[in-house]
Amino acid sequence: MRSRWPSPLALVLVLVLGLDETWSLDLDRPNFVLMMVDDLGMGDLGCYGNKTLRTPHIDSLASDGVKLTHHIAAAPLCSPSRAAFQTGRYPVRTGVFGKGMGMVFIFNAASGGLPQTELTFASIAQKQGYETALIGKWHLGLSCENRSDHCHHPNKHGFKYFFGIPLTHLRDCLPGNGTVFKFHRYLPLKTLAAVVISTVLFCCFGYLRVPRFLVIGATLLAGFVACFLAAFLLLVPYMNCVLMRDGEIVEQPFSTLNLNRRMTREAVDFMERSAEKPFLLLVTYLQVHTALFASVEFTGSSSHGLYGDAVQEVDWSVGQILQTLERLGLSQNTLVYLTSDHGAHVEEVLPSGERHGGFNGIYKGGKSTNFEGGIRVPGLLRWPGKIPAGLEIDKPTSNMDVFPTVVQLSGHNCLRTE
Repeated sequence: MRSRWPSPLALVLVLVLGLDETWSLDLDRPNFVLMMVDDLGMGDLGCYGNKTLRTPHIDSLASDGVKLTHHIAAAPLCSPSRAAFQTGRYPVRTGVFGKGMGMVFIFNAASGGLPQTELTFASIAQKQGYETALIGKWHLGLSCENRSDHCHHPNKHGFKYFFGIPLTHLRDCLPGNGTVFKFHRYLPLKTLAAVVISTVLFCCFGYLRVPRFLVIGATLLAGFVACFLAAFLLLVPYMNCVLMRDGEIVEQPFSTLNLNRRMTREAVDFMERSAEKPFLLLVTYLQVHTALFASVEFTGSSSHGLYGDAVQEVDWSVGQILQTLERLGLSQNTLVYLTSDHGAHVEEVLPSGERHGGFNGIYKGGKSTNFEGGIRVPGLLRWPGKIPAGLEIDKPTSNMDVFPTVVQLSGHNCLRTE
């Protein structure tokens, strides 16, 4: 069965028109600057009530545009949420869905990913003559049959230019922050080591009689397992922590030193070279996903440790993007949108015991939970002269609604098969 997207122009446009039927839209196609912060909580932003973090540039999107107070992500984890965001379809329909660790991709070498048959807002915008770019995190798969076919790469999903990481920012990518691979959950390493060592000592002192070949075999097996796991953890950053420009690897493993600044520069460069054409820019920040990092200029800048520093660095980046639009004279013809992929991670603890995570306001739970704190996200839109400033909407909305918004405003008459 085929169905047509509703004719009212878009998510916000429909909501605004519903409040003011005299408001109208001209026929100029806008640019799109879409920003998604990783693991950001609603309660981390000043415009949603935070009094202890400085986010003036993000807050300006609320004062100059629309703040959505009942904005929902499609899933409480990265991959399914991002698949839904870019396609406007529930994760189960795209196939990017599972249980436990299966809900996200944790290896670049995994063969899964967003199917090429799925339409993304970038692929539709590109067909409409838009320049398109993704700067930042992808996390929707990379290859199928071999490491170089890149069948799930952003370039295959409508993004003409890509600079970022194909997976996600793992603890393993930042030395000293432990690992996301919890071997102890499945293999009691400490218990096995204690049994092997105790057996060897008891045999040496004559308290236990065990055939020598069994002792030697068990010791060699334990040593092999230990070496294998150690080698695996040493190789993870080289396998997973990869920075790419289009299909080429530019850093392996990538360095987080000034990484936010480098990606912000890439976003600014794209807008500068695309200023004469309509463009769609998707900026998906690596921050504030753990392992946390911040540039030297922002380290120690907040009263909430490294997490607060990272939030304030993201706000700086948003400011750079908004200032570039103003400098290029594009603000009046650009729809700017900012959200988070899901709620903040409230249960993240480093090996040292230090707690890293954000604030989801009054909502219970957070990332990876099925409580409301896992899916309530900020939703801010700005389009000067088109969307009234300072508007607050409490009707239920979703970041999946961005898809029909881009489709409608880019001038595409989209038919979809359900």
